[in-house]
Amino acid sequence: MLKSFVHRARLTSLVFVFLLSVVISPEILFALSSNTQPLASNIFVEIAKKQNPAVVNVSTKAKADATPQRNFPVPRPGPGQNKSPDPFRDFYDRFFGERPNQQPKRGMGSGFVIDKEGHILTNYHVIEGADEIVVMLEDNGKEKEYDATLIGSDSKTDIALIKINREPGDTTEFPFLKLGSSENLEVGEWVVAIGNPFGLSHTVTVGVVSALGRSIGAGPYDEFIQTDASINPGNSGGPLINIDGQVIGINTAIISGNSGGNVGIGFAIPINIAKGILKDLKETGSVTRGWLGVMIQKITPELEKSFGLNQSEGALVGDVIPDGPAARGGVKRGDVIINFNNQPVREMEDLPKIVAATNPGSAVDVEVIRDGSRKILHITIEVLKDSQEVVVAKADPLGLQVQDITEELAQGLKLQGMEGVLVSDVAAGNAASEAGIRRGDVISEMNRAPVKNTGDYHKLLASVEKGSSVLFLVKRGGSTIYIAVKVE
Repeated sequence: MLKSFVHRARLTSLVFVFLLSVVISPEILFALSSNTQPLASNIFVEIAKKQNPAVVNVSTKAKADATPQRNFPVPRPGPGQNKSPDPFRDFYDRFFGERPNQQPKRGMGSGFVIDKEGHILTNYHVIEGADEIVVMLEDNGKEKEYDATLIGSDSKTDIALIKINREPGDTTEFPFLKLGSSENLEVGEWVVAIGNPFGLSHTVTVGVVSALGRSIGAGPYDEFIQTDASINPGNSGGPLINIDGQVIGINTAIISGNSGGNVGIGFAIPINIAKGILKDLKETGSVTRGWLGVMIQKITPELEKSFGLNQSEGALVGDVIPDGPAARGGVKRGDVIINFNNQPVREMEDLPKIVAATNPGSAVDVEVIRDGSRKILHITIEVLKDSQEVVVAKADPLGLQVQDITEELAQGLKLQGMEGVLVSDVAAGNAASEAGIRRGDVISEMNRAPVKNTGDYHKLLASVEKGSSVLFLVKRGGSTIYIAVKVE
């Protein structure tokens, strides 16, 4: 009886294995087999051994009166930190906080060596305003300290290049990391983050690429890699490495919980962005970009309808800078740019990046849709100066996207007059949406103060404190209503 049961059990097991082998491909069976385990467990050990020596701790010191002016809108402290409602954390500020003005300001982050001469890539916000930069390298299990010099920086992409200072006669060849490519990166790829979270040097964490091309409101060139590899305050400027041991990103920002630590959402600058500006940083200390001279915005369904478009692709020109390249080339307010220099503009966010990468002085063809017809305009690109920011309309803390009312919009939407700002988008679930503000509304007052244009709107919005309410006077159709929105 027992032998018969055992025989049947064995037969059943053999049948199950046979059926499993038929249903599941050999590749999946191999992946599930124990033969793959040594690779999965040892590859990260090898990466840590080989790459750790080239990852450095970056510490800075600034004079008490040298408070830096932050130009790059990097993710700011979240709720409870400097009264900012943005959940994106700036590693540097979040970790060290504010220091008394009479004391030297100190900071700490990470970086990585990219050549044997000792050039190091890190974040701009790690070394911003620093009078002294010190890097710590691992040398045969011991840490060695070097002074470093700032070679070049770019606040718009939050990238900086520094170099280790050698003693006279010192010909040391420093260990360095190989820069890979972020162009063909895919969601789900394994990645390793190395840095100095909370000052704990050479910490290794592992995860995957969670998403690509993330825009987090840091600037017009947003294109972050999102990862769930644990990243914390102090990881800023450290490398994000693929399983081939190549750098594919620079760890830069996180979304954090109340503790300020990692919750599984971190962001890294794609390494191809750094590679694209590295030559400029080395040779001139800054980055030269192309300038078109337009203010652009996303095409919402309402705008698509009002402009009579049959597509949502492209960048809508909300305004044209007087006497700028676009103005001289014939670009008009209301044009939709769909192609720039033979490169398609599918999303609004594509245009600033394409223009920035264009050499100043270049003559380019720009294809636009105007009144339903396609036109080719010939424009000569100029140099983007520090005072000429790339202006992109985007959602504000209340969850609104607003724009000035042009003649075309007033006619298309049958609006009475051109004063006020048009609500072109409302983020679902945000304060304004919950209060009842809709697309197509025209805001004419905020807290009883007149709003004639977006300049008035943003000025009034900047004075609103967290926890207070904003009283909007809204024109909708043929009626005028008040709507109160609480600032969370």
